[in-house]
Amino acid sequence: MPFLYGNHVLKAHLGRITEDTPEHQGVVVFSMNDIPLDICTQWLALSDADLTLDTIEQLLKPVTDDLWVAAACVDRILEDATVQRSIVELGIDRTESALTRCRDVYADTTHEAEDDDAAEQRNGDARQSEAQGWSASLLSHFRAQPADAQLCRIRSVLLDRLDRLNTYVAVCKEASIQPDADDLVDDEWEDDPWAEGSGEPSTSTSATSREPLIPLSTFLTTDLLHAACLLASLEQFTALRILMERHGTRLCPYRFLILDSVPEHALAVDFRDILPVYDPAEDREKTLETKPWRVEPDFSELPEPLPSSELVKWYQVRIDLIVSSTGMIDAAFSLVQHAASQGLPGLDEMGEELSLLSRLVYDTHPPPQGADDDWTLARWKAMDPSEIVRAYLAYSTSETIAQDISRLVMPYLFVLESRAERAGRPDPTLPKRLLYEYILNAPLELVATIFEASKPTLPPAQRLIRDDEDMARLALACLYGSDSLNEWPIMSRVFECLPAWDTAEDDEDADEADTTIASLGTFVAPSTSRPRCTSADLMLFFHPLPSSSLSRALDVLDVHLESGEILARWSVPAPLRWFLQSNRNIAEQRSWANRMARRAGGSQDRLDTQEDWEWLLEDMLKLSDEGDSGSWSAFCLLSKDDIIRIFFSGLLSTGKFDIAKNLLHSHNIHLSLDPRVIEDICLTCSQEFYDNATSGNYHFGDMKLAYDCLDIPPPSERIIKEKEFIEATSRLCSFNLMSRPGMPITPLEIRLTKDRLTLVSRVLSSNNDAYKHAQVILDLVNKLGFREDVVAKVKTLAMLAETALQAEDFARAYETCENMIDTVHELRSSTRQAVTDPAVEEASEVCWVACFSLGRHPEFDDVQKKLILQGRALELCPPEKLVDILAIWHRIEEEDIQERRERLASIGHGPRASQAQRAGSFKDPVASLAARLQHLRMPDITNSPLVNHAPDAAAFANKAFSHVAANFPFSVGTRGRSLADDHDPWGSRETSRSRVDGVDVSAQASKVLQAGIGWLLGADDG
Repeated sequence: MPFLYGNHVLKAHLGRITEDTPEHQGVVVFSMNDIPLDICTQWLALSDADLTLDTIEQLLKPVTDDLWVAAACVDRILEDATVQRSIVELGIDRTESALTRCRDVYADTTHEAEDDDAAEQRNGDARQSEAQGWSASLLSHFRAQPADAQLCRIRSVLLDRLDRLNTYVAVCKEASIQPDADDLVDDEWEDDPWAEGSGEPSTSTSATSREPLIPLSTFLTTDLLHAACLLASLEQFTALRILMERHGTRLCPYRFLILDSVPEHALAVDFRDILPVYDPAEDREKTLETKPWRVEPDFSELPEPLPSSELVKWYQVRIDLIVSSTGMIDAAFSLVQHAASQGLPGLDEMGEELSLLSRLVYDTHPPPQGADDDWTLARWKAMDPSEIVRAYLAYSTSETIAQDISRLVMPYLFVLESRAERAGRPDPTLPKRLLYEYILNAPLELVATIFEASKPTLPPAQRLIRDDEDMARLALACLYGSDSLNEWPIMSRVFECLPAWDTAEDDEDADEADTTIASLGTFVAPSTSRPRCTSADLMLFFHPLPSSSLSRALDVLDVHLESGEILARWSVPAPLRWFLQSNRNIAEQRSWANRMARRAGGSQDRLDTQEDWEWLLEDMLKLSDEGDSGSWSAFCLLSKDDIIRIFFSGLLSTGKFDIAKNLLHSHNIHLSLDPRVIEDICLTCSQEFYDNATSGNYHFGDMKLAYDCLDIPPPSERIIKEKEFIEATSRLCSFNLMSRPGMPITPLEIRLTKDRLTLVSRVLSSNNDAYKHAQVILDLVNKLGFREDVVAKVKTLAMLAETALQAEDFARAYETCENMIDTVHELRSSTRQAVTDPAVEEASEVCWVACFSLGRHPEFDDVQKKLILQGRALELCPPEKLVDILAIWHRIEEEDIQERRERLASIGHGPRASQAQRAGSFKDPVASLAARLQHLRMPDITNSPLVNHAPDAAAFANKAFSHVAANFPFSVGTRGRSLADDHDPWGSRETSRSRVDGVDVSAQASKVLQAGIGWLLGADDG
């Protein structure tokens, strides 16, 4: 066995051995006490916790194999710094022999090179060739002696580990000198005498026994850059400083990566020792001073310092990162201050930005809970100055706005002005312009506070707005540009802060100022290009105005504010610009006055007493006063009478008629209204109530108000007529007229009906018994506005007769026709030139058509009455219609004669004589007419075409009646027959007769007959 044969153990001393053990299997030699005697096995069997200085001394130092000892030392990484140092130093010591051999090889190579080039000056190329030769010789040596190569590699590892071990010890020593404040606080509380077990000594660990942040084993094996970033993230700046000092050559290239690991909320003052330093002389970054544990660095290259521009860029990126990730402006500002203390240029503006941003974040009022107010430097830079001003004052109140402008906004505006000057673009008006822009868009409550802090009575240094003319312009622009309807006290506060000028204006200046103010009304009027005039637009208008025009504008503003308060008091507020727009518009002023008079008594602001209404009238009259500034009052274009008329209309529209009557006779206020005007107002209001009524019953609702409203003025013809129309409306609605199926007719539809007689016809057609109440229907017609209209009465009687005829109530129809005939006779007798009067002609035509229609009805069996009716038709019809009517009259007469003959034939001689005597003594107009016609010489018309045209005559009568009486739309079921019944027995009988050809015969017969009838009726022979 090679192990034994190598004289490691004498065979004679073996107690026992495993038989037949193959070669190269490895053996373990134990003592008689069963302890392994193999050093390697013993070393590997020991745990890290069991390693001590004595163990190292016993196991490793006796071993003569340097490579094995060095490998054993580099293999062990312990937590005990003392033992670890002993192992590292032992390993380094065991590598000295290999290092000496390598130095000898290097020395030999260098000596040969110097002999060859002794006379030649060493330059860069010579050095490079020398280094290449030395490297080649070392490589050749390492190929020949691999153990030396391994020992050199282990030596480099152990040297780095020794440096790290020294750094770790220094860090722990520094940490033990500076205990944390938390430990001190804990110790203080642990010494509390009131704590339980106060008699026991404190068991708190001191700073020296505190656990290190990074274990030694981790620190020795981990990458140095990772350890540095870890310390930076944990804000262990002391340990990080020591690490950067001792290992600067390795960490300097990554210094900015390490700085980026520092939390953004950390203050720069805490880690200023590791921040980059600016070198003004070189205009670049100063090289970091390092203190390595070994003077000769392991690396020959040092990192290249950054130029100033790159250094500034890094600071800017770092500041942006701090603000965006943490929002801690103070930490970013501390970093800027550190850079400025090093004299680094290009960060002055960044410092200003951070200072202003810190004011915005820390000095402004906190936002309401839940508001998203996340500020970053990028957001700050992206905002324009006006947005930043609004951000400063976003959460200011009326109590703090003035102070916030002084301490937050004004410094920012001055910084902007100084920047513009440094940039070569001076702008002295910049602070004023930005401040005015904010005021023009601020709420009125804040504007009032700003103006109160700018009163002319304050010292100029304390005023926010120091120019009096600018104050006037801003006030005019803000107030006339506002849409507020309920902030009149605040507007008055603004007005009270405005300056007053003692300017003596002549007439020319006053006219110029009035013209300027008048043009303002056109300027504020909306247009397609500018739907709304803003405060900024008005500021442009007022900017060029001189103090005289501004003073006049303030006078007008005073009038408008007073007018606005009055309108708001009566629940009809208007924006202040409305007074400018309506100054030359009488229709607009009248409309607003109507709103004021009518809305004042509405549900929002009821006026129940006479004193309230008198107060309203006084205010309305005040708005139309004509004084020094009367031309700018709200109702300046309306006269006093117009205002009183509008007021009285509004009072009546509320239905308070008793107050209206009292005011008409009140001694406190005199309503100078003509009785005719009062009557017009009452009629207008009554018609409004009427049109708005949903029911025609004048005993309740709007119809009752319409009726009662007419009791205010003294009775007159128009008042009585309107009352009767309301009564007629109520009567019509009681008949349940329908405008369409299922919908009762409304009062408005009744008023809008052009021919109101059609309403009467609808009543007659929809109510079967309505014609029986002729007087009621006639009274209804009178109240519908036809009281003095005889033609309307005749038409109504004709409709009644027609309705009775369709109901086959011939007696009532005949009675109605008699009434109609008497009415027409009265009209003809009372009217001069009766023949040419259109009313007489229309009434006569309606009358004869109605008589003709009833007289020819086949079911009307009273022949005498039919003859009378046909005779009245002959009397009233035009001459060209006589032939047609006579044809019907002739048939009726034949029927009468036939009946008489039959009656005489059935009665004896005596009775016939007595009847003949009685018939001779009875003077029947129709009989006399028949007797006169018997003596008339004319052709036989029995078979004449005129008689044969009886149906055409009936059709003509129907057509004429329909034209005059508005078609009379009757529909009384199937009772009776209509005028144009095609199944008339007479018509059927006449159509069976033969007709004689020849138009000339018919024309001559008509002329003869007309001449005869005209003589019969008493017409002139000529």
